[in-house]
Amino acid sequence: MGHAALMAPHGGRLVNLMAGESRRAEVAEIALRSPSLRLTARQLCDLELLLCGGFSPLTGFLNRADYEHVVRNLRLASGELWPIPVMLEVSAADVARIADHEHVVLRDITGLTLAVMKRGDLWKPDKAKEAAGVFGTVSTAHPAVDYLMNKAGGYYLGGTLEGVSLPRQYDFKRIRHTPQQLRAAFRKRGWHRVVAFQTRNPMHRAHKELTDRAAEAIGGQLLIHPAVGMTKPGDIDHFTRVRSYKRLLRHYPENAAMLSLLPLAMRLGGPREALWHAIIRKNYGCTHLIVGRDHAGPGMAVGNKPLYGPYDAQALVDRYSRELDIEMVPFKLMVYVPGEKAYRSQDELPQGTTTLSLSGTALRRMLVDGDRIPDWFSYADVIDELRHRYPERGHQGFAVFLTGLSGSGKSTIGNALQSRLLELTTRPVTLLDGDVVRTNLSRGLGFSKEDRSVNVQRIGYVASEIVRHRGIVICAPIAPYAQDRSVNRSRIGGYGGYVEVFVDAPLEVCEKRDVKGLYAKARAGVIKGFTGIDDPYEAPDKAEVICRTDQESVEESTEKVLAKLRTLGYLA
Repeated sequence: MGHAALMAPHGGRLVNLMAGESRRAEVAEIALRSPSLRLTARQLCDLELLLCGGFSPLTGFLNRADYEHVVRNLRLASGELWPIPVMLEVSAADVARIADHEHVVLRDITGLTLAVMKRGDLWKPDKAKEAAGVFGTVSTAHPAVDYLMNKAGGYYLGGTLEGVSLPRQYDFKRIRHTPQQLRAAFRKRGWHRVVAFQTRNPMHRAHKELTDRAAEAIGGQLLIHPAVGMTKPGDIDHFTRVRSYKRLLRHYPENAAMLSLLPLAMRLGGPREALWHAIIRKNYGCTHLIVGRDHAGPGMAVGNKPLYGPYDAQALVDRYSRELDIEMVPFKLMVYVPGEKAYRSQDELPQGTTTLSLSGTALRRMLVDGDRIPDWFSYADVIDELRHRYPERGHQGFAVFLTGLSGSGKSTIGNALQSRLLELTTRPVTLLDGDVVRTNLSRGLGFSKEDRSVNVQRIGYVASEIVRHRGIVICAPIAPYAQDRSVNRSRIGGYGGYVEVFVDAPLEVCEKRDVKGLYAKARAGVIKGFTGIDDPYEAPDKAEVICRTDQESVEESTEKVLAKLRTLGYLA
């Protein structure tokens, strides 16, 4: 497979991985006789940036030698700078299907053919070594390490690519550009010096001030280039962010700034990721990149402390600035000085100067509490857009997640709670009871640890969709494993309220209540792997409500939950 290189005045060499006219028939024939892999959302982001040239100089997913060089020293085996490993993760089942084939077809979730990959190396990586080398930690508190250890396939596949079609995007099509298209847009506008601003969050007045200063410093214009692929769990969805960026754009002078979306699956790799961002922005035709405080860091990810120093990213990008062929514009934290009614860089201010700032967490809390956002912090039209995403708590969807042993009283409380909520509110209330879900949603699943996890996370997915659409849902599975409950808390909590209720009844009480005789069968060895007998129940340690059903009535337990919902603001 040959790969063409494109040259343009903005940026350096671009790799073109799309199959040319003369190759399309042969690529289509290869696709017909080759096994397929359907890509995840993250893999689709990587594939799109490979095919369009955003990941130049890569010609496909990394083979083993390149991977090992990148992990060790931020370079490909050829010596070219490349700080983040980009491989195709596959499962053991995938390995068995593709083992005897020279090519693999890469498809999206609908089955659309996107590319044909000529197989290169296939290997089982040392993920702990990769995590330590790339992210500086093996703690799964880091989102990328969690993905690497708990979600990514166990094998890596490398190989060169020939593209058939870029992944289809249906949103904001006018502001999605390939590197070639963005370079052409710069030429058309007469822009010769362009500074890129990387972001995964909404932008406010401090960001406006920072980007104005950066454009002035280089004597050029600004590209707002947000990542709209995978970002950090809990981040605001890109639809809301992009609408807010479009509103912010109105506050820049004409032809001073433009907005384009980057389909990047972020790794939150701090300094290494900053270097990666610089290479990508060079490919898109930018001459400069703003690198700010804790650029692309995961925040308080490990031990409730920052993993990277606040300006480590600036130091690493500066070290390679000559080789990068894109200049860094460093910035420190911008803060509001009420005495001057202006924003200043923190390093410009004398010690003891009174300043104001507002964290993203504090902003979200103020939005859901219905508080007024101060004018110094943001623009009214940007805040109006964010209020659609973060309505006041009384208008949010929420989930009540009941967990406990079989016979503890979950279903009884769930039914009583549903009746009381329907009495108190006009909103729809859905009950996802464990037995009902097993019959209708999870039919065919057994009771192995894996199947139980799948069942509980399916419930979490359905609940998250209900909450996302501002409904009320009550879940009542056993949910014995803390990890599954944590996944559901994160998934559902990203869209609205989440209240975990530990329905706590002693095992002997649950056994006495057992009308189905399941505990007796488990004690006799007829049923294997029964929760509480020969399979553990991991009791919650952070439940919002604990109901002691051996000591309180159903009505008392139900009113406990309702009281918590009122305290949190989800019920009037």
